[in-house]
Amino acid sequence: MSEESIKTVEEVGTPSPASIKRALRKTRVGEVISDKMNKTIVVKVVSRVPHPKFRKIVKKSTKFHAHDEKNEAKLGDRVTIAECRPLSLLKRWRLVEVLKH
Repeated sequence: MSEESIKTVEEVGTPSPASIKRALRKTRVGEVISDKMNKTIVVKVVSRVPHPKFRKIVKKSTKFHAHDEKNEAKLGDRVTIAECRPLSLLKRWRLVEVLKH
């Protein structure tokens, strides 16, 4: 890098709130394993990761509690969920769409 391209904080100034971009939120695709709660679903997401020691690909599953405002997802559905602000003790995800009934 040349010395001309490096700018100090004083030259750039502080960014305005409008110019700061929010990072994209994480999305996951999984299967609904419980819909017994009102406006809440439990989604199981399966990911394939290498084993730390043996480097063989293994399946790892994680359960997420997601907010389902209209109670539209049912048991066994394939859904997309997205990260959001904390809605309750366990809910940090919201339902984006039902992919397959």
